[in-house]
Amino acid sequence: MKDWQLNGRHMVAASVVASLLLAGCAADDPNKRAKRGAAIGAIVGAVAGHQVDGDKGRYIGAVVGAIAGGAVGNYMDQQQAELERELAAEAAREELNITRLAGDALKVGVASDVSFDFDSAQIRSGARPTYQKIADVLKDYEKTVIHVVGHTDSTGAADYNQGLSERRAASVASVLRNAGVLPERIVTEGRGESEPLADNSTKAGQAQNRRVDIVIKAIVEGNEGAAYTPPPYLGS
Repeated sequence: MKDWQLNGRHMVAASVVASLLLAGCAADDPNKRAKRGAAIGAIVGAVAGHQVDGDKGRYIGAVVGAIAGGAVGNYMDQQQAELERELAAEAAREELNITRLAGDALKVGVASDVSFDFDSAQIRSGARPTYQKIADVLKDYEKTVIHVVGHTDSTGAADYNQGLSERRAASVASVLRNAGVLPERIVTEGRGESEPLADNSTKAGQAQNRRVDIVIKAIVEGNEGAAYTPPPYLGS
């Protein structure tokens, strides 16, 4: 990996940690936004100044907001239970599913047909309450990085599908930000038609493959960098 890529990732990571540091500010503090900006700038500057142990993924002096390794499972259990409770109606309608991935990450898979019209990257108004519920839970569990990954079926050109998956991921990320999730916590990615869940030769399979996955990864103390790495293969 090139130096500029590593530096960029470190700076994003530092911004997230700074955001977590400031999450404890009093809600009625009139200077909360200014304090948040100052802290983010200070920590990003420290990371850019090479206060990073690249071999271990530790952000020296900026581990505030990370979770001790032994507490990760319980933290993610609680978050999963809250997501399942708040999104029970959507799950019952098969509009989304919530699963546990390796490493205690969580995945909320949302059907694209619920969120988008055909060939569109604009979120339907009817889907916004669902994303508001997701955002409300994410705001309560700030010691995480949120990866928004778009997928398509294999209908059409692969290059077009790749672009569509990226635009849809960006739209979901925008809705989460507007609902109050700190932008420093969100990473977007499109994977086009490369990670199907089902057979693309059937209409039912294509419908399953058109989706946006929201993958939630804990920031673990001593290995903070792992939270910012892309999720593993998300197909079947």
